[in-house]
Amino acid sequence: MTSVADTAPFRLRLSALPAALTLLILVTPFVGLLLSTHWRHFAFTQGDGAAVGVSLGYSLLSLVPIVGLGTPLAWWLARHRMRGQWLIDALLLVALLTPPLAMGLLLATMYGPYGAAGHVLERAGLLLTNSAPAFVLAQFYAALPYYVMAARTAFEGVPRELEQIALTLGYSPWRSFIHVSLPLARLGLAAAVALAWVRALGEFGAVLIIAYYPQGIPVKLWVNLQNVGLDAVYPLLWVFFLVALPLPLVLGMAVRRRLS
Repeated sequence: MTSVADTAPFRLRLSALPAALTLLILVTPFVGLLLSTHWRHFAFTQGDGAAVGVSLGYSLLSLVPIVGLGTPLAWWLARHRMRGQWLIDALLLVALLTPPLAMGLLLATMYGPYGAAGHVLERAGLLLTNSAPAFVLAQFYAALPYYVMAARTAFEGVPRELEQIALTLGYSPWRSFIHVSLPLARLGLAAAVALAWVRALGEFGAVLIIAYYPQGIPVKLWVNLQNVGLDAVYPLLWVFFLVALPLPLVLGMAVRRRLS
């Protein structure tokens, strides 16, 4: 008679098959990039270097309002329950799930030269179309929901009892947040920042609509594909992956190591 212990390895191997298949499917496009890149003729096209600088610089700049505004919101959502909170959650989901091109059209409708906010801001000297502020604006809207949701999860992992102890010891809510909540959630918040940065760095649809210029990496990839061909895309793709992936991977592994 076969025991449960005897069938356990078989079940483990059986469950590993779909997992291995899924991983194989996920890695296939990246293997295709590796095989399709013509390494002997690996060369950047004109403007690629500037596009890298634009994307890196403005994506880092967009993190300032994302973290500054998203962190208090994430903490508030993690620590408060109220009637109608599902509306706030729904708003975050709508912002998260809106297709990038649709978000770009929405931003153009509001912040473009004929939009309600754009008309006022343009009269004040702030142009939110084909400009550096427009580029940052598109990245902000693309990455903020990702940061808020990830940061909210990080704060929810902080035991409330520790915050309450800090309050009983005479800490103000602000000091408790600074000295207790933030340090305990720092690893999750760092992962949230990395996720938001990569999301901002790779934003294409919204940037294409309201900030075609200055051209960042995603738009320059599209321009290279249209004007030169597929071979002109590969060098910039490699730059994107080599720049964008290491930080989230390291932080993701650190978070998993801490949870294990």
